[in-house]
Amino acid sequence: MPEKIELQHVSYSYSSGEGQPIVALRDVNLELMEGEFIALIGENGAGKSTLARLLNALRLPEEGIVRVFGLDTRDSANHTAIRSQIGMVFQRPQDQVVGTTVEEDVAFGPANLGFSPREIRRRVEDSLAITGLQALAERPSYMLSAGETQRLALAGVLAMQPRCLIFDETTAMLDPYGRQMVLEQAHQLNRQGLTVVLITHLMEEAALTDRVIALQKGRVVLDGSPAQVFANVDQLRNFGLDLPPAAHAAITLKAVLPEMPDGIWQEKALLESLPQYDGRPLGFAARAPQEHPRDIILIKDLSYTYMRFTPLAHQALNRLSLGVAEGSVHGIIGPTGCGKSTLLQHINALLRPQAGRVETCGMDLADTHLDVRALRQQVALAFQQPEDQFFETFVGDEIAFGPKNLLDNPNLGKVVRAAMTAVGLDFVSFKDRRIAALSGGEKRKVALASVLASQPRVLLLDEPLAGLDPRSRTEIGESLQKLNRQGVTLVISTHQYEGLVEYLDAVNILKTGQDQLHGHPSDVFSHDRFLQAVNLLAPLAARLSWAFRKKGWPLPFDAVSLADLIKMLADNKGISGA
Repeated sequence: MPEKIELQHVSYSYSSGEGQPIVALRDVNLELMEGEFIALIGENGAGKSTLARLLNALRLPEEGIVRVFGLDTRDSANHTAIRSQIGMVFQRPQDQVVGTTVEEDVAFGPANLGFSPREIRRRVEDSLAITGLQALAERPSYMLSAGETQRLALAGVLAMQPRCLIFDETTAMLDPYGRQMVLEQAHQLNRQGLTVVLITHLMEEAALTDRVIALQKGRVVLDGSPAQVFANVDQLRNFGLDLPPAAHAAITLKAVLPEMPDGIWQEKALLESLPQYDGRPLGFAARAPQEHPRDIILIKDLSYTYMRFTPLAHQALNRLSLGVAEGSVHGIIGPTGCGKSTLLQHINALLRPQAGRVETCGMDLADTHLDVRALRQQVALAFQQPEDQFFETFVGDEIAFGPKNLLDNPNLGKVVRAAMTAVGLDFVSFKDRRIAALSGGEKRKVALASVLASQPRVLLLDEPLAGLDPRSRTEIGESLQKLNRQGVTLVISTHQYEGLVEYLDAVNILKTGQDQLHGHPSDVFSHDRFLQAVNLLAPLAARLSWAFRKKGWPLPFDAVSLADLIKMLADNKGISGA
């Protein structure tokens, strides 16, 4: 009989700093059988990361019992054995990186377990190969991108060869190829007998597991196979969750294609279920011609090298040129480490050009007399890692920090409340909450609210949707669209462009610090072979467009949203299906 990890009547709370404690888990009872592949889902703050930390004895239950393969986590004598068997890749991976270089960090765990130098070398090489980091083995760990750091954290855990592997939003900062690689590796490890727990806000990832457990306010509310859990559509949405994109697309398509089968959860099944074209009339709408307002951001031949003139020099940008139209929503996408974050940091002068030219809001950012305060009153940046921009202890003070220091606004309270509402944070519940007690997704909301409160003319967003539950992603997408309608120019760097692509006016694809392709999203995402070559993935609607054309449907161009695709497929009777 396989061994198991079990939780019996487990509860856990955090101190809020003031008043009542914040309950993270409430009377949780679970059995995780050895060899299972489990997805743990739930809205931000539902208790997922807390549960993971209880499994490897980083936290101990206030009430109840946690046993890991027969070992009680309350007994400190068991902790070393438990932590050697439960490997965890954290939501914030840099917290577990300790080595100076990539290969030194991967070697740290096996070395501390006392393995021979030969065995340590074997494990390091295998882990680097699995995670695609061989070429970066000698790179200083602090010089990695966020996505590369996540891969390094995974490599360090794999080198320990645990019995159970917990991924806490491990794929959140990875490009599509990186996500696919991590998931394939997780499945391979699971086939070898490893227990895998995947904490994710991406329902398409949860649909690929054997068992899905949903938490809501610290309680287990759903537990079963993906088909069983995702059949509860209304409940999921009440819990801040949603169907996998393929399932949502299948239901939406059925409104205009009644012959589509029911019960589709995964993309492969969706693509296979599309009918052959039968000659029915289709409803095409020509794309409206784009206006071309003046560029509010202009970049010409921009180059930047980290640790320039040293043996560790790394070129992040290489003669990059692009323009961002005033009032537009502009997407910057590309594989992990392609220079997206470096580019955004040049646009508001956190980094200065080493070569080339950057103009933002009419200001030359290479000018030694640049008024940086005036620039940042107009251009705000929400960082990829929200903790990098926090100054205050409490949520309300943090969101008020920018407008208090940059703006002369007598209605500061109203500004803070409006910014919090825009990102889905209840003002009363969160204004006095300690930032340190927030979940990763809640911290991201605070970071975004803090830049919104400064009421910028240009808003730079670095991975704004990473780590957010489906409801929050929708709310923030709608809030950004509203800001754009008010005249704010948005520049969004993201790997999770599926939820934002319908708002984009233009896209630049970067690779190795250069602009490889740019234009309207429907034009850019029509280049399927190019996207695959740069380890990217077109939005689901575009992939469906390709599949429909292979089955004879005369679709004129690639859709970038499901609504676009439905309009193309709708017949001349006016069925919209959206």
